Amino acid sequence: MIHSMHIIGSRQMGGAEQFYMRFVRAIDQRGLNVLAVNRPGCPVNTAMNETVPQQTIPMRNGWDLLSVLKIRRLIRNTGPLIVQTYMGRATRLTRLPRDSAAIHVARLGGYFKIKGYYQHAHAWVGNTRGICDYLIREGLAADRVYHIGNFVELSSPPAETALQARRQSLQIPADAVVLFSLGRFVDYKGFDDLLSAFARVPRDIHGRPVILVIAGDGPFKKSLHQLARQLALAPRLRWIGWQNDPGPYYDLADVFVCPSRHEPLGNVILEAWAHRLPVITTRTQGALELVAEEESGLLVEIRDPVALAACMTTLVEAGPAAWQSLAANGLASLKQHHTEEAVLKAYLNLYAELQPGTADGK
Repeated sequence: MIHSMHIIGSRQMGGAEQFYMRFVRAIDQRGLNVLAVNRPGCPVNTAMNETVPQQTIPMRNGWDLLSVLKIRRLIRNTGPLIVQTYMGRATRLTRLPRDSAAIHVARLGGYFKIKGYYQHAHAWVGNTRGICDYLIREGLAADRVYHIGNFVELSSPPAETALQARRQSLQIPADAVVLFSLGRFVDYKGFDDLLSAFARVPRDIHGRPVILVIAGDGPFKKSLHQLARQLALAPRLRWIGWQNDPGPYYDLADVFVCPSRHEPLGNVILEAWAHRLPVITTRTQGALELVAEEESGLLVEIRDPVALAACMTTLVEAGPAAWQSLAANGLASLKQHHTEEAVLKAYLNLYAELQPGTADGK
């Protein structure tokens, strides 16, 4: 019998998938019996490799009855006490056998459609208070809705030689101030707003060139590159593509910028804090829960490149002491609310409440 089964049906890699991998690995490292279930050949399956036990199931689009039956058979054969699903596809396709003693926990990191996807679970976890409130408004039982946030891994300061080498590889001057942003190139991530804002930021501030590094990929790639050319940003813009491990680029940066138009939580904010970076972010639902304004980060209105440009310029002008203050407060918030220990403990307590047989990993 396994302690818990974790199912995700993603075809791509993003914040939810990164959390899934961190969380499953953390449970496995605690010595608890765990099984990860994902799609064959997907980035999660490839990245996790043999680090934890895995099974693959196609989980195709729509009502994939064959995958429903395969998941049900896998649950019956392995006998997990907890089956935790992530996002709509995996949750919709996970239907416990009638004779199963397992508890189905659906974990949500966004404001997804509930009807037809989530009602059949026994309990629901939202990673923000806003999502939890939404689930209750959508008619899910309030006493079975739980708020547990995400965690990211704390970063150790990198070696100076490694930073210098990376700067050289990207042709970034040694004295440059580096702004960093990353994400999927889709509309709601707001990268066109970021480019428009950066075009308004002075090329040099206090004698130091200002460089923007963007990591990511997606359907808007061509239009974003075209906009950057129209804005003549090429000399001070670095596109570095999608990065499964963006850590070295957080380390390279002086300031992190999140220009999203919609962000239920904002794992990138947590990652920036973990790398001791000051954060500028738009006023998304997630950012408003995470960031104490002008204390652990700076907030600007959504879809306002002029305000974003002014904020970036002001923070760069303020210099390293101001950056370090914001970064230190962000790191303190991270350590208080979003550590692996705190989040894992909250989940294990939840499992024990729902399924007493999971207490102490039994």
